[in-house]
Parts: sequence; C-alpha cells; structure tokens
Amino acid sequence: MTILIQQIINGLQLGFVYALIALGYTMVYGIVRLINFAHGDVFMVGAYFGFYAITRLALPFPLALLVAMAGCAVLGVTIERVAYKPLRRAPRIAALITAIGVSLFLEYFCSLRFVFGPDYRSFPRPFAVRNFDLGGVTVSNIQIMVFAVAIALLVLLQLFVQKTKTGMAMRAVSFDKDTARLMGIDVDLIISITFAVGSALAAAGGVLYGIAYPQINPFMGIMPGLKAFVAAVLGGIGIIPGAMIGALIMGLVEVLSAAFVSSTMRDAFAFGILILVLLVKPAGILGSSTQEKV
Repeated sequence: MTILIQQIINGLQLGFVYALIALGYTMVYGIVRLINFAHGDVFMVGAYFGFYAITRLALPFPLALLVAMAGCAVLGVTIERVAYKPLRRAPRIAALITAIGVSLFLEYFCSLRFVFGPDYRSFPRPFAVRNFDLGGVTVSNIQIMVFAVAIALLVLLQLFVQKTKTGMAMRAVSFDKDTARLMGIDVDLIISITFAVGSALAAAGGVLYGIAYPQINPFMGIMPGLKAFVAAVLGGIGIIPGAMIGALIMGLVEVLSAAFVSSTMRDAFAFGILILVLLVKPAGILGSSTQEKV
C-alpha cells in the first residue's frame, strides 16, 4: 500500500505539469477550434527561459518563473499573429498543418548552437532537495513546490476566466465569435490574450518540469505536449476543468503503469487512453456530444 501511495504522489506531480500544458490546448481549441501542436514546444522554450533566468540572470525562482511565463506569453502571441491569424478563415486542415510546421521550426531552430544548442542541459534546482517521511511515504520539497505552484496557477486561471471581464469575453467568443463581435468585443484581441495565457501556463509547466526532472533539451516538448493533448481530449477538449482532470488521470496512468506493469509500456498506456476515449466517449469525460452541420 505504501508503494502505491508513493506512486500516486509521483503521478500527481507529473499530472499537474501536464495540466498546465493541457490548459493551453483546451483554451485555444475552445476559442478558435485549433489544435495548436506547437504548444509542446512553447513548453520547451519556457523551460529554457527559466533555465537562463536562473543561471545567467541569477534570479530567484519566483522571478525566474515570471520571466519564463512573460517570455512565452510574447512568443505565443507572436505565433498566433504570424502563423495562425492569416489562416483564420482558411480550411482547418491548413491551420493544423501550419501548427505542425511551427512545432518543427521551434524544435530545430532552438537546437541551433547560437540559440539553445542541441545538447542536454542540467536544470538547476532553486534549493537543496529535502525529503519528508510521512508514515513511510516520502514527499520531497520539490514535489510540494510543484503541487503548490500548479494548483495556485490553476485556481488563478479559473478565477480569471469566471470572474473578470476579459474572462467573460473569452467565454462569449468561445460560444459565438460573430455575436461577440456584434456586442463590441475585440475578437482578435481576445484570441491573442488566450494564446498569451495558455503559453504562459505552458512556460510555468516547463520550469516545473525542469526542476522536477532536472534535464532539458530542444526536443523535450514532443512527448509531454502529445500527452497533454491526450489529457485535454480525455477531459473534454475546450473544457478547462476537463483538461485538469484528464491531465491528472494521464499522470497517474503513466506512473502507475511504469511502476507496476512495464516502464517501456508507459507511453503505450498513455496513448491507448486516447484510442479508448475516442471509441467510447469521443467528447471526453466532461464533454457532451454535439452535432455539427456541414
């Protein structure tokens, strides 16, 4: 039982990181019906921004986290304005292919020597690791920090979406862009804000991932990005609470399958969930089936 509880804690740690990435997927899809496959690479860039903020600028962890989030918010808005906005009225397949292209561009551009370089880097931890024994279950201060930061950001996002005028505008644009525009909402601005918020959360996930699993590289965003996408689909893509639930399930399944089945099968179980969900409940856990006229 102790081993199971230990693995559940490890799974929740990974799940909260996935949640920060999955929220970007689900927010963007909810607003513009686009699967932003470059989002995992924004997560990677955020990890590097945090890395350089700590190592080169010697910033404390809270400031390094804010710098990474701000930098990726700008990156997210730039990607939206340059790559996606011109395709707003194009067929969805064009935007999807563009997203894949942006993802590949970020990966290989960041691997250039004069950018981040192709080598693996050891991510510095902001403080010495300490372990606490709670009845035979070990919890580290790193895990406590990951839980605290991730939960705080998730709560702030929910408050932002539900309690602010900008959040209300985001929900209106998600429901009906044309009507929102007629009501005086600047739809283009709201879409940019959505990309900025989603990218900032992905950056926070990148920094937390680097601290929890202290090694980063320019291709580190591929698998976490895909798994966060699966989490968003599992919870019901376009639904913020669904993305959180789906991400926690993904983290638990991945860690528990590695611990009790096979470490080589962890990815198979993760993507097997996607197949199962699409077969059984395509709308996701919190999603509802709708009919779309074509």
